[in-house]
Amino acid sequence: MTDARALAAAAFPDAVAWRRHLHAHPELSFQEHETARWIAERLEGFGGFEIVRPTPTSVVATLRGGRPGGRSIALRADIDALPIVEETGLAFASGSSGVMHACGHDGHTAVLLAVARGLAAQRAELAGEIRFVFQHAEELPPGGAREIVASGALDGVAAVLGCHLMSTFESGKVSVSAGPVMAAADFFDATIEGVGGHGAFPHETVDPIAVAAEVVSSLQHVVSRNVDPLQSAVVSVTRIHAGSANNVIPPSVNFGGTLRCFDPGVREALHERLRVLVEGIAAAHRAKGSVTIDPAFDPVINDAALAARVEASARRAAGDAAFQRIPPMMGGEDFSVYDRVAPISYWFVGARNPAAGAGWPHHHPRFTIDEPAMQTAIAVLAQAAVDELAAG
Repeated sequence: MTDARALAAAAFPDAVAWRRHLHAHPELSFQEHETARWIAERLEGFGGFEIVRPTPTSVVATLRGGRPGGRSIALRADIDALPIVEETGLAFASGSSGVMHACGHDGHTAVLLAVARGLAAQRAELAGEIRFVFQHAEELPPGGAREIVASGALDGVAAVLGCHLMSTFESGKVSVSAGPVMAAADFFDATIEGVGGHGAFPHETVDPIAVAAEVVSSLQHVVSRNVDPLQSAVVSVTRIHAGSANNVIPPSVNFGGTLRCFDPGVREALHERLRVLVEGIAAAHRAKGSVTIDPAFDPVINDAALAARVEASARRAAGDAAFQRIPPMMGGEDFSVYDRVAPISYWFVGARNPAAGAGWPHHHPRFTIDEPAMQTAIAVLAQAAVDELAAG
């Protein structure tokens, strides 16, 4: 029987080295050519894997157990980085200008490699097969998971498992929940077209900045006055662009942002209110408003039975004291795509330790993880994989 804690302890030093290599060599979404090559090279060195490349920047490695029976499951890690200038000052900081692993994907990849090597060494004791999915482009909608699924690389699996290292709660804690854990994430782009002119003669213009300001202000009422208080939703305007001189009223304004929620009805209502406000407020001021909405990611909703089994595995691997259930979060994840092929369970391992510099939020230039959290993640993922092979 697999001793997940021993496996994790043995793998931890190499996992740290792998994570630091990846951190120093980040690549953006859909550009992970060298990262994928490096991962495939490590897997080939471990031995025992059937390796395929579903896309030019992703890797799927299948490990077949030596015992009869068992099920087919998949374990997933995301491998891409973000367009951020790193400010951590780490000795292994990014060597790629303007690109940074600022969300923990370097740790996710190192964890999955550690689990792959550890379970490969025990393949004779395993029944079934595990597909290790090193997925590209999680950070950039529509994400890489759609291409992985479309390739057929996950056909026939009975479950898809994944975990995320989080700087938002204590290092080494583990949270597994049933039902919604991450929100649907939609992005919008809006334009207000007016009539530009001289800043000294606003009456001769249709000022799109004034109109856009009213739209942005009105959008702040969508959640508080249009969504059931017992539901969760976010409407955030995150960018606005207009004008080029202090004495010129521009002819148009462009702005955009994101919509987040869990409920399909709320999602539809957010879309409808956004369109009505952009178009209606613009029309009321003799301007023209238009908006496009990109429904980037569906909510991540964990299968209840699978989540219960993973929770039992997590408690076995990390101990009851490590367990800490956190509420659903409004971040988005294309892990949701995998529920098209099988039940999913996505859980979180705390990686916050301000004393070690790991206290900054995700996507921050100074973000990093508390590396000992990876040992917990390895143990839980390995235990969950072995237990899930034997489930059903």
